[in-house]
Amino acid sequence: MLIKVAKIILFSAIFFLIFCISWFSFEFCSPFKHSSERIILEVEKGQSAKEIAQNLKEKGIIKKTWPMLLGYRLFFSSQSLKAGEYAVSLPLSPKDILHILTEGNVILHAITVPEGLIIQETAELMESQGFAQKDDFIKASADASFISSLDQEASTLEGYLFPETYSFPKNTSAGEIVEAMVSHFMQVFNSRWRRRADEIGMSVRDIVILASLIEKETSLPGEKKLVSAVFHNRLKKGMKLDCDPTIIYVLKREEKFKDRLRTKDLRLNSPYNTYLYPGLPPGPIANPGRDSLEAALYPADEKYLYFVSKNDGSHHFSNTFREHQQAVNTYQRR
Repeated sequence: MLIKVAKIILFSAIFFLIFCISWFSFEFCSPFKHSSERIILEVEKGQSAKEIAQNLKEKGIIKKTWPMLLGYRLFFSSQSLKAGEYAVSLPLSPKDILHILTEGNVILHAITVPEGLIIQETAELMESQGFAQKDDFIKASADASFISSLDQEASTLEGYLFPETYSFPKNTSAGEIVEAMVSHFMQVFNSRWRRRADEIGMSVRDIVILASLIEKETSLPGEKKLVSAVFHNRLKKGMKLDCDPTIIYVLKREEKFKDRLRTKDLRLNSPYNTYLYPGLPPGPIANPGRDSLEAALYPADEKYLYFVSKNDGSHHFSNTFREHQQAVNTYQRR
């Protein structure tokens, strides 16, 4: 009799277990009845699996939370549910949703950072395009540890926020954006370029500073190596660089720049004023692009010491001060 009862209990338990497994499998693998629809599914940073499931239930994407939570614990617990935006097509089962959230193929938002911006301008761009807040970006850009392996003198990341088109998920932090920009700089400034800097007796920091001057002096790719030649030649002769953008940089940082330099600005008492102090300024005055960095490393083989704007975006280059004065009279005083 006891054996018979035991068999009944055993078969009942097996039947109940099979029923529960079948019920769970059905609930876990079957989408909630829903019309076909393309939606954006958003998962906030720090949300738990329980919070995500509850949010999905409230939005009518899943019918119950328990199949998703149990399925996550059984099959996906070794993987994290990644925050971000997902473009998905309904209907979806809890199993489908967990696959999507653990694979992490989130929507990426592109932003193009142009050459020649300073940190403050880059921060304003980020905020205006819906990325990091301006103050957060400036704070993150003050962490020079990102670049310490190449430049131990850097006090900020000015010069190392490489201008490029980037793609980031929504809610990417300022620190993550800054780290990506510096990482890209380090990829571009490769070992060959570092060897070249050594060959010409300059540090990576020197090259970045010089490239930032070149970046701000001309936007024409064909002129960059010529401008570089002028600066290299002046540095070798101990001449002051007389670079207007170095003064503009100081005025911009102090929010005092009024669209153009005035005569009194040339007397600004700042180590960045290359009209007063010889040599390179103390730090980069912008974030230079690839062409300007390459130009700083490989100047044109010319003896130019001067250049002046032609007022059409291009410049006239001269070997002597007399030639330069003639060019100034031609292009600036006519």
